[in-house]
Parts: sequence; structure tokens; C-alpha cells
Amino acid sequence: MTDNNHDIEQPDERVPKRVVGTPSPAASATLLGAKETAGGVDVPGVNLQDEKTAKKGEKIAALCFTITLLSGIAFIVSYVAFQVHGVESAGISNVALGGSLTLALLSLASGLVVWVRMIMPKYTLVQERHLMASDGGTRSYVGETFLQGAAESGITKRPLLRRTLLAAAAPLGLAPLVLLRDLGPSYADFPEKLRHTVWGEKTKEGKNRRLVVEGTGAPIRAADFNSPGGILSVVPEGYEHDLNALAKAVLILIKFRPEELKSGTNLNWTHDGIVAYSKICTHVGCPAALYEQTTHHILCPCHQSTFDAADGAKVVFGPAARPLPQLPIAVDNEGYLVATGDFAVPVGPSFWERGDAEAEVREKGGHA
Repeated sequence: MTDNNHDIEQPDERVPKRVVGTPSPAASATLLGAKETAGGVDVPGVNLQDEKTAKKGEKIAALCFTITLLSGIAFIVSYVAFQVHGVESAGISNVALGGSLTLALLSLASGLVVWVRMIMPKYTLVQERHLMASDGGTRSYVGETFLQGAAESGITKRPLLRRTLLAAAAPLGLAPLVLLRDLGPSYADFPEKLRHTVWGEKTKEGKNRRLVVEGTGAPIRAADFNSPGGILSVVPEGYEHDLNALAKAVLILIKFRPEELKSGTNLNWTHDGIVAYSKICTHVGCPAALYEQTTHHILCPCHQSTFDAADGAKVVFGPAARPLPQLPIAVDNEGYLVATGDFAVPVGPSFWERGDAEAEVREKGGHA
């Protein structure tokens, strides 16, 4: 029987070992073997940076890390200072947040590149193939090499680099925690914010809020909206440019002949055949504003949910799970359409509190 052990390549036994009491590896050795830097003995494939270049690189990298620190702080300050209340303020906030975060990441990357190119030594490495399993001596050598590489990088020798890098990373680490605030309203405010809209609020004069045409802000006189099949996109007076309010309060107003309305529609919430429904689809919140006059169907273009506007906007097709909420309307002393109250159920996609809201409506004898 032939012994094949001699055919297996053994690990190189000439791996250098560090002896206790010798100088620091960063001063006497490189990743490829012994290096007497003081004596000027060259090792093939290894090029150490001269101290002048390293000092210059240290200052440049430290400057980059300082810029990262200041930019990270600016990002957090911008998030607090530039609140979003409309399209213009959202643009300012986006510029401030995007600019500060871009500068922080760019300067951090630039500092790391300068560190590697101007401070750390350059190596030409040739891979030697050995057995996959290393012996104990090799594993010990790898551990020592790792520590040696850390020393050669300058992380311990150059405290200015180390401290500015850690300081630069601190605000970037806090940035995701700051953004957690935008995940949604607090638990205490969650049900209240989703159940109610501004339609339930009175004006400063204590009057019911008028319905106005979206885009122009013109109030709607019931006598002028008298063509059966007519449809308007409507918003609450006083909130024409409040995007947060409009996200829940925008309506579609449809004019019917009295005989066209079915039992699903709450007739007490209509006026002379005029019905107001939420424009927000109850599937995922898209604007359901396509209307087919012959069938009285409201279509949501996102996922084709279809609602019967003549029958309380009940779902006749598609993934929506419930009708579009109906808003109670009437006319004021001048003949303009006004909202007499808020929606009986939350608008938009279903959420976990909706069942309680509907139960509350049923207890009061309302129409949901």
C-alpha cells in the first residue's frame, strides 16, 4: 500500500513567530515578514509610506472626519428646525437633510480613502495555496497578524485619526434613531388622528364648513350644481392648501336624480340628489375619482376597486373591503353646500381601530 502523506503539501514552517520582549510589530515587521525599518532593509512587495506623506494624510483625513461630524450634527439640527407644513417647507427640508447627509457620507468616505492611500503601507501579495485546515501555529500567526495590521494602520499610533473618526461616526449612528419619529403618530394619538377629519370642525364664526372646489377654492351653490351626472372634486374651506388635512378630507360630489338613489345611500345626508363621498379608496388610499355616469360606478384606477355611488358607494368589484364613507351635507342660509358633521367611520384603508369606530356609530344609531 502506497503512503500518500508525502503528496500533501504541508504548511510553510518558516512562518515568522514573535518572541516575547521584541519591539512592537508595527515598528519591526510587516504583514509579509521581518522588516528592519531603521536599517532600511527592503522587503520585496512592500512599500511603506514616508512619514511626511503619512503626516499630511493624517491631517487631510482628520479634516474629512471633522466635516463628517459637523455634517451629521447639521442633519439632526435640520430635521428639528425645518418642519414640513406644505410643499415649499417640504422642499427646504429635503434640501437641508439630503445635502447634510450627502456631505457627511462623502467626507467620511474621502477620509477613509486618504487614510488607506497616504498612511497605510502598500503590499504586493502572492497567494500560496495550503490545506484548508490550518495548524495551531498558523492560526496563532493569523491572530498576531491581525493585531499587527491594526498597529500598521495607525489606529493606535495616531490618536487624532482615531478620535476624529469615532466622533464623525457618532451623529451618523444617531440619524436613524431621529428618523424613527416619522414612522407614524404616537400610540396615544393614533386612533384620534385616523378617526376624524376637519369636516367635523366649525369655522371661527361657529358655522358649518363650506364645500369648495378643489384647485379654485370657489364655494358651491347647490342651485348651480343641478345637472344629473355631474361630479366635482371638493375640499374643506380654509384647508385648500393643507396637505395633511386634505389627505383625509378630499371629497367627490355627485349629482343624482332623486329616483336614482338606492337604499344604501343615507338620504338624510344628501341635498336635492347631491351626495358627497370620500375620494380616498378604502383599499390602499388611492384617489377614487373616475366616474361612469350610466352605471353610477366610481372606479379607483390603482387596483380597479369599483363602488356603486347610487347605493351608498358599496363595493361591487375589486379588492376594497368596504364602501367609500359618506359625508353628511346640507345648505347654509346663502344656499352654499356645507358639511353638517364628520364622517361616521374613518376614511381610507381599513386599520385596526375601525371596528371600534363602527361599533360606536351603531350604538348611537347612526348610519355607517
